[in-house]
Amino acid sequence: MVDKYNTDMQLHGAEVVEMMKLAVWCLQSDYRRRPSMTVVVQVLEGLVSVQDNLDYNFINAPARRTMAATREDMNAVDDGTPLLPSVQSGPR
Repeated sequence: MVDKYNTDMQLHGAEVVEMMKLAVWCLQSDYRRRPSMTVVVQVLEGLVSVQDNLDYNFINAPARRTMAATREDMNAVDDGTPLLPSVQSGPR
């Protein structure tokens, strides 16, 4: 992902890779494994490192999670109800 012919990217290659890891961490299919915005800011400030055990399997990730997928976490009413963004992104 880091262009070996781009001098700027080569100069900042480590930071580019770190930002890509942060993006992957934010896109984990299990919302409970995603960082809070506070942690994201701390990573950007260099105070916290990105988790090492990230799930890079985006091919088989569910495109749309439903309440049925989180039935253990919540008392769902309808299997076809889309997962609310506040639940999907985790606690605030």
